[in-house]
Amino acid sequence: MKMTLFSYLKENTILHQLSGFTKLLCFVLVTSAVMLSYDVRFLLGVFVFSVILMRIAKIRFRYIAMMVYYVIFFLVMNIVLTYVFAPQYGVSLYGTYHPIGKEIGYYTLTLEQLFYQFTKTVKYMSVIPLGILFFMTTDPSELASSLNKMKVPYKISTTISLTLRYFPDIVKDYQTISLSQQARGVELSKKAKLSERFKKIATILVPLIFTILERVEFIANAMDLRGYGKYRTRTWYSYRPLNKKDYVAMLLCFMILMICIGLTTYVNHSAFYNPF
Repeated sequence: MKMTLFSYLKENTILHQLSGFTKLLCFVLVTSAVMLSYDVRFLLGVFVFSVILMRIAKIRFRYIAMMVYYVIFFLVMNIVLTYVFAPQYGVSLYGTYHPIGKEIGYYTLTLEQLFYQFTKTVKYMSVIPLGILFFMTTDPSELASSLNKMKVPYKISTTISLTLRYFPDIVKDYQTISLSQQARGVELSKKAKLSERFKKIATILVPLIFTILERVEFIANAMDLRGYGKYRTRTWYSYRPLNKKDYVAMLLCFMILMICIGLTTYVNHSAFYNPF
């Protein structure tokens, strides 16, 4: 089974059986908790919880390998740039100073800075699996119905649904055009230099844009012929009613948010956990 970025993974797991509304609400609740907290203990717990859910949802590494590589690159760049531009932010944040090795002035490496950057990295690592879970276990049409249930206008909901639904098709079109160009003698493989590949990528983008525009026109005409947008409201074929599993999932995610608020307000008295 070949997967592309942001593809819906159709399985029969407990996560796939949840309503799109439930998954959207849970995603918002847990993501909000992660955004509010800089407690590394809480963030590590959310990360482990997310990885376990990914195993339950049968999301294998080969399905998300490209996304993981992009995330690793982003995290490395973030770590480097944070140290370059604010190497003493951890010291000012935690109020202590524990240098590691020889002091070199402003760029002296400290335990406080290492702990801050580790916490920040775990924070990002906790959010990414949540997004992967949401997009790969939620059918785009069901997502549209869920957004509409949350009072988002159905035209906007449908637009988001169509974007997610046809993104994998655009990736397939890109790959098809790339192979066609290579068959005509345009070298786009790893044998060519990186600079040459970037220059020749225009030979793919131009036909790809025309293909996308043709698909947009086809979809727009089909929707017009079916009277889309005539009424202020609409029904949803893919809407799934809530059941006991949905309420349990929403309660669990609400408890995670409450734990975050409790740690921030009554334990740490701040969004940051200070072990120094």
